[in-house]
Amino acid sequence: NGRGFNPDAPAFVPNFNAPAFVPGQAWGAQFNVPPPAAPPPAAVPQPDNWDEEMPAEAAPVETPAAPEPVMEAAAAAPAATPAAAPAAPAEKREDAVQALGKKFERAVYVDDGSHKEHVNIVFIGHVDAGKSTIGGQLMFLTGMVDKRTLEKYEKEAKEKGRETWYLSWALDTNEEEREKGKTVECGRAYFETEKKHFTILDAPGHKSYVPNMINGANQADLAVLVISARKGEFETGFDRGGQTREHAMLVKTAGVKHLVILVNKMDDPSVLWDEERYKEIQERLTPYLRKCGFNPKTDITYIPCSGFTGGFLKDRPDNVDHGSWYTGPCFIEYIDNMLPSISRDYNGPVRCIIHDKYSEMGTVVIGKMESGCVVKGQNLVIMPNRTVVQVMQIWSDEVETDRVVCGDNIRFKLKGVEEAEVQNGFIICSPDALCSVARVFDAEVIIMDHKSIIAPGYSCVMHIQSAVEEVIVKNVICTMDKKTNEKKKARFVKQDEKAILRFESSEAFCLEPFKVLPQLGRFTLRDEGKTIAIGKVVKVVGSGAEAN
Repeated sequence: NGRGFNPDAPAFVPNFNAPAFVPGQAWGAQFNVPPPAAPPPAAVPQPDNWDEEMPAEAAPVETPAAPEPVMEAAAAAPAATPAAAPAAPAEKREDAVQALGKKFERAVYVDDGSHKEHVNIVFIGHVDAGKSTIGGQLMFLTGMVDKRTLEKYEKEAKEKGRETWYLSWALDTNEEEREKGKTVECGRAYFETEKKHFTILDAPGHKSYVPNMINGANQADLAVLVISARKGEFETGFDRGGQTREHAMLVKTAGVKHLVILVNKMDDPSVLWDEERYKEIQERLTPYLRKCGFNPKTDITYIPCSGFTGGFLKDRPDNVDHGSWYTGPCFIEYIDNMLPSISRDYNGPVRCIIHDKYSEMGTVVIGKMESGCVVKGQNLVIMPNRTVVQVMQIWSDEVETDRVVCGDNIRFKLKGVEEAEVQNGFIICSPDALCSVARVFDAEVIIMDHKSIIAPGYSCVMHIQSAVEEVIVKNVICTMDKKTNEKKKARFVKQDEKAILRFESSEAFCLEPFKVLPQLGRFTLRDEGKTIAIGKVVKVVGSGAEAN
């Protein structure tokens, strides 16, 4: 058509290994080849109207000849520069390795002064001792529940003939719990003071729901044992078959070091703030708590109170005659100012125990941080399945945040895992420091309440952190003297004995030796609806093959 196109030119073949084009560089220098000889002028077809279309000074530029030399250079480049070809992939590979390292980097805790000390409080005790009522009263006194909401609860409770239960409705949220007046699930709420952030875990008191109570105790730093001072109620809860004894022992097994005993219902007509009744409860309870492992001088604090009126929870009662003999601190004053600080491992590997999960625009897990620090966008691993996940959103006690640390109760929205793939007792870990997973392990066990002997082949249910596993005693390694720890060979174990046993579970689960991480190394054994033993993991053996 007279514009210099060459219809016979070869097809264009792109050269992906050619160096990048550098403007202003000589043509041959880019390809390390000498420029081809210029074609003779006669061979280049010149259009008739060339001078009319282009300015005179641009006319000598041989534009039509350019396609052919470029094709020659493209063909020559692979042969001429074999060493230069791998350079680009090598750089990419190096970048990929660096990105992977950064992707799994551990978050570092920096104290910016905005983080209040977090204390998890579990309320335990016999059924109807007043745990939920005290929890509701604390939320009202600290401003977490307004008066209007409580008046609404009071009106609804009155209509159902449950007018004294309205405070407990702040924590007992479902209809079954409100109808029966019994906590079933472990209720959760929080309140703050000037110095600390507190999470309330309202454990069920009924013996049918002890597994739920164990789940709550495993998340706690401080236990509040609620005792009913009403005549007959304390005796029912404390005597054999009541939950006061079992709950006290279970929280000690769960690793709770400090116990506050709230002697509730002191305003009851059968008590009327009687100091003698308060002292009687103290004298009967202290020896048993000492037997559980609590030191009465350093680990136990008694406070009389009335959950219904709020006396001695935040302030002293309005009537000066009520409890005038008690000169100690009120409950909130004690936990805010006098509670010993709790040691936390903020810069350790991430260990977050999953207590619950649900699906809401993605997989959301509920748990407690036992070690480390997690930030939004961080990549972590769920054990024992080794599922790599990314943290998309973080909540700490219902408040969305960008960072949580050891001790916080959390909710994570995770990317990379389905809800069905997560179970209670799974552990979220740092990719560079995964927790142990095993089926066979050795443990030091104290038999608390079991009439028969325990020998190889005996099976029971183990509660370890929030996991529930069926285990079998594979072997009785030895019994131990409780005072001297002297070991003796034995074929079986009986009540009140201490022993080292080898256990095997049907499936592998997450655990750690007690000395490595106590929260993953202590457990409770239950059989036929009662707690039979407590123990701690001494050695993680592995899969079933090592046990034989």
